[in-house]
Amino acid sequence: MKRRRFLKTVAFTGAAGLILPRTSLFGADAPSNKLNIALLGTWGRGEAHFAGLAKENVVALCDVDEKHLAYGASRFPGAQQYADWRKCLDQKDVEAVVCCTADHTHAHIAMWSLNRNKHVYMEKPLGNTLEEVRLVRTEYLKKKNKLATQVGTQRHANENFDRVRELIRDGAIGELQEVAAWGNRKLPRPGYLPGEGEPPAHLHYDLWIGPSPYHPYNPGYFSGRSGANCLQWNMYWDFGNGQIGDMGAHTMDLAWNAIDATLPTTAQASGDPFNPEVAPVKMEMHFDLPANDWRQEIQCAWYQGGAMPDNPAKFFDLNQIDHGALFEGSKGCLIADFNSRVIYPRGNQANLSYYRPRTVETLIKPMGNFQGQWIEACKGNLKTSCDFDYNGRMMEMMLLGVAAYKAGKKLQYDPATGLVTNDPKANEFLSRPYREGWPLNG
Repeated sequence: MKRRRFLKTVAFTGAAGLILPRTSLFGADAPSNKLNIALLGTWGRGEAHFAGLAKENVVALCDVDEKHLAYGASRFPGAQQYADWRKCLDQKDVEAVVCCTADHTHAHIAMWSLNRNKHVYMEKPLGNTLEEVRLVRTEYLKKKNKLATQVGTQRHANENFDRVRELIRDGAIGELQEVAAWGNRKLPRPGYLPGEGEPPAHLHYDLWIGPSPYHPYNPGYFSGRSGANCLQWNMYWDFGNGQIGDMGAHTMDLAWNAIDATLPTTAQASGDPFNPEVAPVKMEMHFDLPANDWRQEIQCAWYQGGAMPDNPAKFFDLNQIDHGALFEGSKGCLIADFNSRVIYPRGNQANLSYYRPRTVETLIKPMGNFQGQWIEACKGNLKTSCDFDYNGRMMEMMLLGVAAYKAGKKLQYDPATGLVTNDPKANEFLSRPYREGWPLNG
């Protein structure tokens, strides 16, 4: 009897072990519980991922600069090394990709990774055109039940984002009517840099150009410090889209997180005269966003490079906030930057008697480490706060604004088809050409 009881106990615990998570059986740091990751871009933003990725298995590294690649290899010496990300993504044991390459390759790498069923962490922006982010978002939605994605708007982890969302949702400014976000960075450029010299032997310049039309080498494109070299090239249309994909991706996220928006139905924009080579410094965009289950239709706006929304009252000077958001409601307004917020109630109910704040127990719980959330999602529930659906909708709106700026008119947009309906020619501004050998959906 004792022997039979022992055998039954062993059989039960063995069966139970089949459904327990790997962390319960072997510990979080067990080799069987680590993710096999490829890091694309081993300098600049890539460095910011070193500490978190060191807890996993970095099995592949890729960088077009062999010096940067060697720097990454000094931290992850066991990883396979590549200059061409197309070859890197075909390494069979890669389960997940962290992309820190130049903006003009982001959508390509996202699509190629999703097509190979790999989890993806993509530094912002998700793409450079509306067509790119829409295609990436569509492909992700097909696979959201098996792949985890995250766009690197890491400020989203700031608790202030949740506090702003709670205040807007709970009626601290009454019924939401409009929202605006802005950034004051100014990086004027006259046009593409002229050819100057030859690329150094350690730089695979043709691979850096990647899918974009070819432009002759100039060392100025690579003269920035680590973590900020993007400011040397992201103002040029073939390499980026200026502040839209740079700080715009961060700052509009502060607004987007609070308003539960789908896609816009209109867009209009104005600013500096159009330059076919360089994104504008000063510009403003305006969108109509449909109503949802808790708010009416609202207007959303983006301002950059000196263009600003009107101050909501004489007590405020929004120009003192370099990157921020303004929410206007029926009973007041809320002004926020990445780390703080202020409420200004208006009218006869300025005593806030209509509003009941949440208790400490009912506040949204902190999300913790932003990169870590994605890594755990890859191993578990696949849920992240800035996945390719959430961020893709936000960037589709912003890039529709770019099309409206280039078209020079207000555009009517069909979110179902992804097409402009009142000016067929404007649909030309929703995409861009690629060099032979660099298909977007590869």
